[in-house]
Amino acid sequence: MSKSPAILPNISLQPFNTFGVEAKASAYMEITSSQCLMDAIQDGFLEGNSVLVLGGGSNLLVQKDFNGLVLHMRNRSIKLIRQTAETFMVQASAGENWHDFVQWTLHQGMPGLENLSLIPGSVGASPIQNIGAYGVEVGEFIDSVQIIHLSSGRMENLDGKSCGFAYRDSIFKNELKGLVAVLGVTFALPRKWTPRLDYADVARELAAREWKMPTATQIAQAVIDIRKRKLPDPTVIGNAGSFFKNPVVSEETYRTLLAAHPGLVSYPYGDGSRKLAAGWLIDQCGWKGRRKGDAGVYEKQALVLVNHGNATGSEIAELAHEIQQDVFRHFGVQLEPEPVFV
Repeated sequence: MSKSPAILPNISLQPFNTFGVEAKASAYMEITSSQCLMDAIQDGFLEGNSVLVLGGGSNLLVQKDFNGLVLHMRNRSIKLIRQTAETFMVQASAGENWHDFVQWTLHQGMPGLENLSLIPGSVGASPIQNIGAYGVEVGEFIDSVQIIHLSSGRMENLDGKSCGFAYRDSIFKNELKGLVAVLGVTFALPRKWTPRLDYADVARELAAREWKMPTATQIAQAVIDIRKRKLPDPTVIGNAGSFFKNPVVSEETYRTLLAAHPGLVSYPYGDGSRKLAAGWLIDQCGWKGRRKGDAGVYEKQALVLVNHGNATGSEIAELAHEIQQDVFRHFGVQLEPEPVFV
């Protein structure tokens, strides 16, 4: 006989989103194992309900109360499942804290993810967003993603090539959106490690420390220190990290913008396209450090929206919309938010 986890009614989501905005869910279920989620599906608890799968809540903007069932992924485990001549195959459950998982791999002598240190959130969210930082995207290291279909309880292993990874994008934000939950991720970490030092901020940080041949742990520490200087701690001031994606434009559009704005900050992005620095665009429009009520733009990084205390999700969304309009007016470039709006 199956044993579904308890459903709790009328639960505040404020502790479960890093913006710290207040909203309630009409029903909440903590998922501590793959089996308990399968039991809940088979027992019909998801039928007729709107469902929100929640991880660390670090890529989420809750604008109002959620009239449905929140599935909070809290399943935990990390293990080395096998080794090949080329890779360490490491499997982590969706509920594991992402930064703690990265630190575990480094302590075990399995480098590769060090540039992704201190990104808030859970392992289960990492393939959905195809998280990236400092020249690295997690999709490069994902061998497979373990998912469960919410309508049937069928489990499936989706190989990395089928995940549709792109810049801050994946199949989970498109064809499979709302249809599956991520149960765990298997990573292929290289035995022959090559440090990724081509990102300017990382290179400068390492040079300042005179680390000419840094270890993976030293790179991780450099990344951690950079992020701490640039980004606010969500436990101190509510935020979801970078709020907007860096827009990708054609070479022609880039050259037109550069002629009009010689200080334009951009990076090559393959196939002749360019990735523009969204933070620079926002800063040029004068938004850095501004606030509307308790919703504001972080004073040290214009790419980050913050909750100064009692901002609602809708107030933060309104601020984001104003910024989008302003950037489009000045540059003709449309900014796309990173967080999921609920």
